[in-house]
Amino acid sequence: MLPLRGSDLAVLDFNVMQKLKTIFLLLLAMTATTFGDIFMARLLRPYEGTVVTSASQVLHIALAVVTAPTFWIAVACFATFYFTWMSVLSYEDLSFALPMTATTYIFNALLAGPMLGEKVNLTRWIGTLIIGLGVVIVSLSQGKKKQPEQGNVSDAASSPPAQSE
Repeated sequence: MLPLRGSDLAVLDFNVMQKLKTIFLLLLAMTATTFGDIFMARLLRPYEGTVVTSASQVLHIALAVVTAPTFWIAVACFATFYFTWMSVLSYEDLSFALPMTATTYIFNALLAGPMLGEKVNLTRWIGTLIIGLGVVIVSLSQGKKKQPEQGNVSDAASSPPAQSE
């Protein structure tokens, strides 16, 4: 085995830091969306089984939901997910990042009991463990992004428009 040169270490450090950044951002995004799910479920549980009989009843329920602080906490969580997810997609392979979002199934199963009083049965736990195994397998993969081709749409978007004479 050949010894590593300084430039090799710099590339290695960059790749490790990039992967750590991705994992941190994905965990932030998945935690945010999980709490958004939990807060939204908690907010909407009192309406379970409600039979809507009129448009005014729909309006009354909608107004009650959107004026509840819990609704806005959930929206903030979902917005955090959305903007963090956009950041990750700006540089990471979709084939790596998207399967990682399955961690929300694990987080939701872990939090549904203590935060919503749900009983998560054995079948759901087995399914959640299988999903978790899939996330681990994907996280260990090494993806390679394709280099942008010349004349790519993103190149055209970043260059100034041609001036007509």
